[in-house]
Amino acid sequence: MSSSPTPGDSRLALAAGIGCYLLWGFLPLVFQAMERLGISSWEILSNRTVWAVPVALAFVLIARQGGEVLSAIRNPRTMAWLTLSALLIATNWAIYIWAVNSGRVLETSLGYYIIPLLAMAAGALIFHERINRIGAFAIALAGVGVALQALALGRLPLISLALALSFGLYGIVRKRVAASAQTGLLIECLLLAGPGAAYVLWLHAGHGGHFGANLPATGWLLACGPVTAVPLMLFSWAARRIPLSFMGFLQFIGPTIGFVIGVAQGEAFTPLRAASFVFIWGGASVFAYGAWRRTRLIVRPPVAAE
Repeated sequence: MSSSPTPGDSRLALAAGIGCYLLWGFLPLVFQAMERLGISSWEILSNRTVWAVPVALAFVLIARQGGEVLSAIRNPRTMAWLTLSALLIATNWAIYIWAVNSGRVLETSLGYYIIPLLAMAAGALIFHERINRIGAFAIALAGVGVALQALALGRLPLISLALALSFGLYGIVRKRVAASAQTGLLIECLLLAGPGAAYVLWLHAGHGGHFGANLPATGWLLACGPVTAVPLMLFSWAARRIPLSFMGFLQFIGPTIGFVIGVAQGEAFTPLRAASFVFIWGGASVFAYGAWRRTRLIVRPPVAAE
């Protein structure tokens, strides 16, 4: 029996990929709301790791994958991969939250524009995914756009590069892990929740924690669970079912939302950054056209042979 994904599975995976990037796109507004209440970036990060656990556990229970979780925990190779992926995503979270709450949303947007280029290169080099001429042209256009954004900053975009590398590597590792999206997510959250819970308790021991201090702060910190676990689960589920190169171009959704947020909040929007936006979305449009052509070829019914 073939294990190839059905058209229905592919459509669901595509919807999951789009959904996760839409949710990630609006995350700056969530973290900035918490920052206005006096919640530090490290407190936000630690609460993300703690409150993501019950949401991730709910996903596992709904999917009835408790046995798979236990099997993965007993497998040293799987645990090694998941420990690496947990460290990568925690690094990405820490940099992103700090940058967003420091008025550098456009720099985070640049970082997430770089990720698709890494994803497509990894898809070709590691997973032997073929990139045709349309895809290559799309990559070239997006590459020019990213270079123009970096030039507009007038310096090496360290925040952008760190975000791109950490999340790009996370996507590669999660694609190689022999565990379902729900199982991998729960184990990652469990690995991170220990240090996160210790930091939260330390804050409260020193009377610096915001959880329980008032209703708005407590509500936002509890929201860290679903806003962390839901898009990660959607990403991991989609990444295992559609090509990494295609996931790479879906990635443009999130940074475009972030780009709009940064501009709306008064961050510098120079002509050079405007030009970069045109090139990046030119690349996305070319790639979308290529994907549409491939879809038509796939769904076209074959001619019956006599």
